[in-house]
Amino acid sequence: MGEDEIKALLSKNDHKPYSYNAQGTPLSLDGQESGHSWNQARQWHLLHQSSHVPLDSFSYCAKCLTFIWNTVFSIIGLFILAIGIWGLSEKESLESERITYLGSDPMLFFVLVGLVATSISLLGCTGALFESLFLLKLFTGGIILFLVLELLSGIIVFSLRQHIKASLQNVLMVAMLQYQDDLDLQFIMDEIQSGLQCCGVKSYLDWKANLYFNCTSPGVQACGVPASCCLNPLENGTILNSQCGFGTLGMEEFAVQSTIYLGGCVPQLNRWLNSHAGTIGFSVVVLIVIEIGSLFLAMRLLAGIASARTQHYSGKEGMH
Repeated sequence: MGEDEIKALLSKNDHKPYSYNAQGTPLSLDGQESGHSWNQARQWHLLHQSSHVPLDSFSYCAKCLTFIWNTVFSIIGLFILAIGIWGLSEKESLESERITYLGSDPMLFFVLVGLVATSISLLGCTGALFESLFLLKLFTGGIILFLVLELLSGIIVFSLRQHIKASLQNVLMVAMLQYQDDLDLQFIMDEIQSGLQCCGVKSYLDWKANLYFNCTSPGVQACGVPASCCLNPLENGTILNSQCGFGTLGMEEFAVQSTIYLGGCVPQLNRWLNSHAGTIGFSVVVLIVIEIGSLFLAMRLLAGIASARTQHYSGKEGMH
């Protein structure tokens, strides 16, 4: 008997009370023994309805941990989502005249990550709270999908690491060339340079390729670099000196080494990755362990709920 037929049978008769004969066999609406089809529909209904039944201690512990853990991740996901939405609204990326460029906005990444993380976590915590087999199955499917995507991403990154390095270099060069024309690229470049303590792609001299910072430019930025290249861009520790890197491209290297960072961001990124390889690897392992642990708890809870409902309603029907 198919699931659709079962649902149709249940929807037709669910509003009527169930009755049994002396042997405990369910009776149909006309008082006759309903047979195998009605028993099958009744069993499916009892197993999948979301009423609470007593769980064994381990399943109850799995329920609590699944609910608490996914509630925490739901809050984290909402926070990431809020950052993305705030960034889009601050840059007016949601305005009608700029909506066509939304796909290239870096803040969209935060929105998508926050939305996916929140959705999957909410499936886990609500499924555990209401003991819903359907929601818990969706949650386990989402976790498995995440694990598969992470595995594929790791394989792709390892296989194409040289190509990725070249692509990153090209992206930084584009961000440098369009520094004044694209606020998103300007923000990314400033964050990378100040965070990694670097300047340019391979060296600070790369900024000569920028139209505004080139020494032949007639503007005030000629022969300069952005303030994010400066060793100490803040005056008196509070006020940003946006002109701290002006004129440095026209000076000798030994004269500017006390003012700006000389090394490029690609070599500095390589050094940072090498020095933090252990921390990155540990973080990846912890993330995978958390996901596998969440998957184990959800599957254990699924089995516990199904077993408890089967035992509960089997005993209940046996009393009739």
